[in-house]
Amino acid sequence: MMHLPKQLAISLVVASSLIAASANARLPDETVGSTTLSLPDDHRSYMVDFEFNNMVSTRVVVIDPDTQKYLGMLPTGHAAPVALSRDRKTIFTADFFFTRYVRGERTDVLTAWDSQTLSPKWELVVSSKRAFTLTERFSLATSADDKFVYIYNFTPSTSVTVVDTTKQEMVNEIATNGCILNYPVGDRRFASLCGDGSLQMITLNDNGEEVDRTRTVFFDPNAVKLVERATVVGEIYYFVTTSGEVVPVDLSGDEPKPLPRWSLVTPEELAEGWAPGGWQLLAAAPALNRLYVLMHPDHEAYKWEDPSQIIWEFDLKTGEKIGTLESPNLIWSLSATSDDKPLLLGANIEGGLEIFDLSTGEHNGTMAGVTKTPTLILNH
Repeated sequence: MMHLPKQLAISLVVASSLIAASANARLPDETVGSTTLSLPDDHRSYMVDFEFNNMVSTRVVVIDPDTQKYLGMLPTGHAAPVALSRDRKTIFTADFFFTRYVRGERTDVLTAWDSQTLSPKWELVVSSKRAFTLTERFSLATSADDKFVYIYNFTPSTSVTVVDTTKQEMVNEIATNGCILNYPVGDRRFASLCGDGSLQMITLNDNGEEVDRTRTVFFDPNAVKLVERATVVGEIYYFVTTSGEVVPVDLSGDEPKPLPRWSLVTPEELAEGWAPGGWQLLAAAPALNRLYVLMHPDHEAYKWEDPSQIIWEFDLKTGEKIGTLESPNLIWSLSATSDDKPLLLGANIEGGLEIFDLSTGEHNGTMAGVTKTPTLILNH
């Protein structure tokens, strides 16, 4: 048997004791920091990430395109549509979740997120009817005074759930048979686009009850292919056909008022193959009274939702083409800010953000790798 020197044996005993004491010692609690953002400015942007390879766990990425910085992220459930409050204080998402992640009992909620902390302020369980589609801008919308949130449902019967945000209650479900989406108009109205080519306008009272409904002939679905993903300036909505005809409608009155149509393309350009394409293929800059459209130089049938690098700029008053912007990467969706020095933002197919300064027409750069598969960009 080997005998250790006395001094070494004592050292080993002391070391063993220290190790044992260290193992049992409790480290101080770690304090996780949090950041409070300033109230959103004109350029803060929200990229809706559909996450095609997953979809059950989607997100909203919050960014500052001026500094090209990532500000935060909202985790959302099952391809959740998103809407921004008019007072800029709240971000609404219509989420649903399963008890076993991809199966089990389904729970639908409307979540109200604080735009400064990016934390939930409240959530409300709503009926499990929300449309499960590729995210569109007008599948979730707010009234002009933020009192009501409208949730588009598809089961396949169509309806709109009305949530009173002041009471945090689901106050109504309004059948919109044969009509899709909810285009908000003022404090107490929304419109829906119908399969027979009409536009339906529904008026509510302060309790969210329907008090009036009109239906106006808008387009001939047998003659044109109208894209439902419109853009809006004030209460004039601008739609476009797949062949490049702009179809505007004024919703400010008691009934929808179709406005004169005009074409994005000349007959020669159409013959050459030019036509609009993309997902959210339209964006408007109200301060400039300009319309921006993703355009394809080699348009083909059934490929009009493909991305493009080419953006045409139009004067909304005259319909005149003003210029062309070109992105270094293929863009699928557009959004423009509403201020006097607007930016045009494009979601590229690699998950990045293309940034254009509309005052100069210059491409300010690309934020790469911001999302996985973005469908929309939203701005206050």
